[in-house]
Order: sequence, then structure tokens, then C-alpha cells
Amino acid sequence: MEKEKRLPVKVSKTFLLDLEDVFDYGLVTFGLMQAESYENEIWDLIETLPNNYYLFPECRHLPTKSKMYRWIIWSHI
Repeated sequence: MEKEKRLPVKVSKTFLLDLEDVFDYGLVTFGLMQAESYENEIWDLIETLPNNYYLFPECRHLPTKSKMYRWIIWSHI
């Protein structure tokens, strides 16, 4: 059985700016440790995306035939 080729995950500049906003919000609201925890959880999701690709819904704003763009749903509780 041929192993499926996994492409690296690419993140946009917008994502990086949003991640910075998440960090800043966490820092102001909950403190440094929690802000770092949020950032690490998000990066962990990104790193596992190639293996868990279909667990995340397709981005409805960027439809493609290959369905390559995905939303990562993350919530903190």
C-alpha cells in the first residue's frame, strides 16, 4: 500500500496576526502562563493538521476542488 504524501501546513500572515491578538488577549486577561498555553495549544493543532486533516471543516470562504483549506476550531474552557 502506497503511503499518502503529506504536504506541510502553511499559515497565512493573517493567521499570524490573529495568533498575536489571541496571545495579547490572553496576556491581558489571564496572564503570561495562560497566554503561552493558548498559543501552544493552537500550534499543536497546526502541527497535527496533516494527520487530522478531515477532522476540520472545509473553509467555506475558500472553496477548492481539492478541499485543501480548512478551519481549525479551537475553544478554551
